[in-house]
Amino acid sequence: MTSTAQAPQPGARTAHPEHLGHVIFIAAAAAMGGFLFGYDSSVINGAVEAIRGRYDIGSAALAQVIAIALIGCAIGAATAGRIADRIGRIRCMQIAAVLFTISAVGSALPFALWDLAFWRIVGGFAIGMASVIGPAYIAEVAPPAYRGRLGSFQQAAIVVGIAISQLVNWGLLNAAGGDQRGKLMGLEAWQVMLGVMVVPAVLYGLLSFAIPESPRFLLSVGKRDRARAILAEVEGDIDLDARVSEIELAMKSEHRSSFRDLLGGGFFFKPIVWVGIGLSVFQQFVGINVAFYYSSTLWQSVGVDPTDSFFYSFTTSIINIVGTVIAMIFVDRVGRKPLALIGSVGMAVGLALEAWAFSYDLVGGKLPSAQGWTALIAAHVFVLFFALSWGVVVWVMLGEMFPNRLRAAALGVAAAAQWIANWAITASFPSLADWSLSGTYVIYTVFAALSVPFVLKFVKETKGKSLEEMG
Repeated sequence: MTSTAQAPQPGARTAHPEHLGHVIFIAAAAAMGGFLFGYDSSVINGAVEAIRGRYDIGSAALAQVIAIALIGCAIGAATAGRIADRIGRIRCMQIAAVLFTISAVGSALPFALWDLAFWRIVGGFAIGMASVIGPAYIAEVAPPAYRGRLGSFQQAAIVVGIAISQLVNWGLLNAAGGDQRGKLMGLEAWQVMLGVMVVPAVLYGLLSFAIPESPRFLLSVGKRDRARAILAEVEGDIDLDARVSEIELAMKSEHRSSFRDLLGGGFFFKPIVWVGIGLSVFQQFVGINVAFYYSSTLWQSVGVDPTDSFFYSFTTSIINIVGTVIAMIFVDRVGRKPLALIGSVGMAVGLALEAWAFSYDLVGGKLPSAQGWTALIAAHVFVLFFALSWGVVVWVMLGEMFPNRLRAAALGVAAAAQWIANWAITASFPSLADWSLSGTYVIYTVFAALSVPFVLKFVKETKGKSLEEMG
């Protein structure tokens, strides 16, 4: 940051306090897509057993209905970058909001299992779009000095969405007498749980009309005056001509990124693209979304009362928020790479303890007391270390680690890989749990441990660097 005695330099892009509030609002509004991602990802947790009972399906079929939304996510993530380059970041957000709303209504009023699956794909496509557009947009409008913390708004919104969905589910379950299929407003409780997502979906759409388009996109389509005005809004007292020239110079050396631009090297993709894919895959292969898609079912399988299982899902989501706040505080101070390493070690310990606890036979339909408490505490430890590290770091790094000429396409591929990995974990968990719950958590522990050498060898620190320096 420059002192007050120094003239503004082209690289001095720290927003003044009066501008910072506006930037925070913009980042928070864009991150509403993350809120919907978290809400939709976790709300299904309250409907799993009800869907199994209503349609009389086994674990494999149930897993596909739960996980099929992630296929839509992968498609949405892979295409969002190109769409955003053509019509703008804000229009993409608005399309996602409309799809979210349609999906919520359709999921709440299905007339068959395939119909429910279809609406989950539609919602997944919207989530995939939002997962790409949110971090990219925030990275493009945020001053570098605050970009890590503002970029972490995406993960913060995700975890708040998860917590709110669990709280709403718990409230609706109690209103329905503890029965997921109990009657509420003329529907079964689980249908109301899914339909409530209409509210944040509409709010996301409304907020998209209150925030400006990305200056980078505006410059790319020749709207120079509007881009200057927005840069003044978000970056404060800077040399606008120098800042615009800097962005335009960077843009002149690049072209609209495409899948073909990512090819190269000895292993199909350029190395930096593989690093992005690796971050995405490790983030999912530790099994984090099992905690949010299946936690109620998981706790019930080891003898926890259904209402208590919903409550534990809620407490886990609160721990998720606490960890995310910790990450937001330290991501720009400690750096992305150290946080990732701390998180990997903590996750491996938590997962290993869960694997040990679940290795014991049930007594009277429940885990022995010591193992039961160990499993519950270890699950919270695992979520805490994930949230204070990989949950935030990956979203921040994917928004800033790629060179300008590759960013949109590379981010799309990395996000698509994340959704495919998420699908693999989500679709496999019920069958793996039937095979061996302890063995399943051993697998997740191994991936948490392997993430340590991956980060040490391949991940480069991006703290404090401008997007133009990534190329």
